[in-house]
Amino acid sequence: MSKNDAYVATRAKSRKKSLIDGTRMRQLLQQTPEQLSISIADSGYRNEIDLYASGFQGSDLVEAALTHNLENELSNILNLCSGRIREQVEVYTGRFRYHNAKVVLRSIFNKVDVSEINHTVLPEENEINVPWLKIVEESDTMRSAVEKMRRLPFGKELMSLPEGASLKEYEDVLDRHYFSDSLSRLKGTSAKDKVLRNVISTEIDHRNIINFLEAEAFSMEKEQIETLMIPGGSVLKTSKMKAIVSGGRPALMDALRRHHRFDAESFESAVKESEDKMTLDPVVVWLKNREVEQMKRLGYLHPVSAIPIVSYVAAKVKEVQNLRFIVRGSAAGLSAEVLEAHVL
Repeated sequence: MSKNDAYVATRAKSRKKSLIDGTRMRQLLQQTPEQLSISIADSGYRNEIDLYASGFQGSDLVEAALTHNLENELSNILNLCSGRIREQVEVYTGRFRYHNAKVVLRSIFNKVDVSEINHTVLPEENEINVPWLKIVEESDTMRSAVEKMRRLPFGKELMSLPEGASLKEYEDVLDRHYFSDSLSRLKGTSAKDKVLRNVISTEIDHRNIINFLEAEAFSMEKEQIETLMIPGGSVLKTSKMKAIVSGGRPALMDALRRHHRFDAESFESAVKESEDKMTLDPVVVWLKNREVEQMKRLGYLHPVSAIPIVSYVAAKVKEVQNLRFIVRGSAAGLSAEVLEAHVL
């Protein structure tokens, strides 16, 4: 353990405490779009709001500011790290490059103009977004965009798909590559590698659960469902996946009940709520909360490790996602009750 590791972990914990808490977030739900801009600026986003104020307005202004702030914060926290702990944190933050690749592909698939992307999720004022925007601007098809990404870590896997591949096929390849690459980079025997590997494995489990329930809702064939499952989970073992898919929902629930750290009874309540509301939102929220609780537990057990830093990054991303949803929803006229139901 180096002094820098302890310093960065302490800084991350301090920054996490300064994030918007649940009480303040609920107060924001009651505000008008105009009030939201002021309140968000006063909550740590003033510099970015001022930066974009001359070229943006309304919800576009706030979205661009939120995105810029998040990108800078990810870069700043990573730059504080060094040595092995930096490599471990990079495993987690590396997912945002995959996210940007998805944004590019979705934009081209949906024929979204580059100016709209520039005004929301990839503002060009942040130089790290410029290469992504250039791909959107210069690509007429998803395939041409993929060819421009061929030198990125996941480029070979994207290029391996046939020319007529669907958006979902490209996104599935990105997900599989991210998780596979992350686990391979955390193969060490140290406790710090193992603990972050547990976090990634939990995310894989949760992704597989959601994929399974979605596929079941669309009455997909079992062979198709099996192709959606991502290897590397800790609850839904890869070796058992074929049997689970073959056995359907009962087999899935049996596998979850057998795991000592999975509250299957509570999860079943979330599934029932999802069925009643005909949306997977309650399940998604339940799984996200489980990830948060896991981070808290592991952070307590491993206070000087990548976990407090990753926990802060996850909380920061959650804050930005919530604020973005509140701003969009408020501008669209959604009620505070509807907004609160979707804020994680």
